Amino acid sequence: MTPNHHLYAVILAGGSGTRFWPLSRELYPKQFLKMLTDHTLIQETASRMTPLIPAERILVVAGVQHAEAVRLQLGGAIGVPKANIFIEPVGRNTAAAIGWAAQAVLRRDPEGIMLVMPADHLIPDGAEFLRAVELAVQVAQDGRLVTFGIKPIRPETGYGYIQAERKRRLGVQGELAALGVACFVEKPDLLAAKRYLRSGRFYWNSGIFSWRADVILKEIEEHMPTLAAGLAKLRPQLGTADEARGLEEFYQSAEAISIDYGVLQKTRRAAVIPAPFQWSDIGNWRSLEDVAEKDDAGNVRIGPIVDLGSRGSIFYAEQRLVATIGLVDMVVVDTADATLVCPKSRAQDVKQVVEKLRERKAPEQLVHRTVLRPWGSYTVLEEGPGYKVKRVSVNPGGRLSLQRHSKRSEHWVVTAGTARVTCGDRVFELRVNESTMIPKETAHRLENPGHVPLDIIEVQSGDYVGEDDIVRLADDYGRVNDLNPSTKNQGA
Repeated sequence: MTPNHHLYAVILAGGSGTRFWPLSRELYPKQFLKMLTDHTLIQETASRMTPLIPAERILVVAGVQHAEAVRLQLGGAIGVPKANIFIEPVGRNTAAAIGWAAQAVLRRDPEGIMLVMPADHLIPDGAEFLRAVELAVQVAQDGRLVTFGIKPIRPETGYGYIQAERKRRLGVQGELAALGVACFVEKPDLLAAKRYLRSGRFYWNSGIFSWRADVILKEIEEHMPTLAAGLAKLRPQLGTADEARGLEEFYQSAEAISIDYGVLQKTRRAAVIPAPFQWSDIGNWRSLEDVAEKDDAGNVRIGPIVDLGSRGSIFYAEQRLVATIGLVDMVVVDTADATLVCPKSRAQDVKQVVEKLRERKAPEQLVHRTVLRPWGSYTVLEEGPGYKVKRVSVNPGGRLSLQRHSKRSEHWVVTAGTARVTCGDRVFELRVNESTMIPKETAHRLENPGHVPLDIIEVQSGDYVGEDDIVRLADDYGRVNDLNPSTKNQGA
């Protein structure tokens, strides 16, 4: 693969992944999950580009509620700079995010070319993907808006479709060709989807795009003048002390519309490359069978599964043993705090379950029992009126924020490693089987000074044990008093 010095990857990480519940949650959507590899989907997406570009040219647009998780997953070995993670104050779909990213690319490189990718797609064959990217960049340099088309394998109503002009070739690389686009069709009904499948002239819209930054901004100006006016007002504020205020104003007034509706359905510059790689957007549990290995009976089995005589089903067990008998075309997903069972034909309806959970304010739609933090993780073991029990794991060298609580006290018992505890004016160490009490309204901090993980059991007691009963006084991760309605449930 030939590196391109003008290419920038733009990863869109604002999705909620509600159709992938119970594995995905509002504060931990599917881009942060490990699916078929040892890396999360967002890590796979970023790593897929490193043979072509350095991490310094990978930009990520994420919502405020996911900012910390993005920084945690893409820092370290992957090396995406913190300054390259752009945080949207509110979600406004993809057009606003892409417009902002295009301006950022143009400020860095007037000849910048963008490869825009969702953070939560699964592409097992990275080499074939990069081969297609090289052709896409070549065509984008000529002023085209390029997308990758996926050959449909079923009449899917949850995807957009692209009708290709087979005889109009806009670029060729070996057996790969970029074709003209006759039209885009967004999420057709079942009869139309069946017709598109039979015709052989339509592709699924993968949602992966390539274009020059200046070209997409001109297209936004032509087809979305209101959004373009907001971007023009924002432009001089980027990189200045007024940037945060400018972004807040821009996002409050920006249209909530996708780039597909806003530009691609109207442009005359569109091109499509029939993808030579395997792809799935993991839009719902049924789509997992597009890319996962199957047994002889056509079942996808992930985790500790014991099955007798099932066919064409999808089974996922996070930790516990799951036994299934004689199921046909079913989905069974088991996590620590929730289980899903449904026919594959109803997999799209999982979103409605999440809506019901949201109406009830059920924690199972918001977070998992185990929550990853920059310093390690915590797991809620049990909770009831006036109490909560957690297992807290702190990485070597990690430490929680200096904080206090107004409505609860905490009792800590060390079960592994060594803890360094700050409690008011005292700083002391605890070892295995030793414990301490943290009174409410007392400034405190937990840290791991050792070279092995630290585990404690934390028992909270008080009138209220919600995660938003916290005031951060100091923090290694820039989270001092940043709690707001979208992040307050994450705590510590």
